[in-house]
Amino acid sequence: MSTAAAPVRSLRAGTVLADLIPASRARDIALVVGGAALTGLAAQISVPVPGSPVPVSGQTFAALLVGTALGARRGFLALALYAVAGMAGVPWFAQASSGYGMPSFGYILGMLLASTVVGALARRGADRSVLRTAGAMVLGSALIYAVGVPYLALATGMTLGQAVAAGLTPFLIGDALKAALAMGALPAAWKLVGRKG
Repeated sequence: MSTAAAPVRSLRAGTVLADLIPASRARDIALVVGGAALTGLAAQISVPVPGSPVPVSGQTFAALLVGTALGARRGFLALALYAVAGMAGVPWFAQASSGYGMPSFGYILGMLLASTVVGALARRGADRSVLRTAGAMVLGSALIYAVGVPYLALATGMTLGQAVAAGLTPFLIGDALKAALAMGALPAAWKLVGRKG
């Protein structure tokens, strides 16, 4: 075992990617604001789904990536900032919308929960390998739907079955593609850091 590999391993234990930037309050603020802005920017990559009030967008991928890269606390704060600013009128929800009265707002609440959970899992190494990253992304997506689909049903008067058909089923293929992107990107980032270490 080489001595050069030991510091990288000790650096990784309990560390998320954002922790590799020197610690400061300014760093944490920048990461939280940047995570919220990334989610808002990704939300603008949005395609309407026929028969559904919920569009396909990049915000779910961004929310899971933000939570994983920043960790639970900063991931939660970034998504909380995204949600609060959007409720206050910043038009950075999907399709440049804002407010909390829209039927898809439950998905934003689900992203808040999911970013926190995947951030906690990342601290335990869930972003270090392809399979563990896949598991974290699947769990995060499930949490988003666990909040978003019932909210959609309540907000629109749909039955739960109708909400699943309109707010879950059309998105499964896209979520699988987003998970595949994360499965490649996050472990590759850790390998790159390991080589530099």
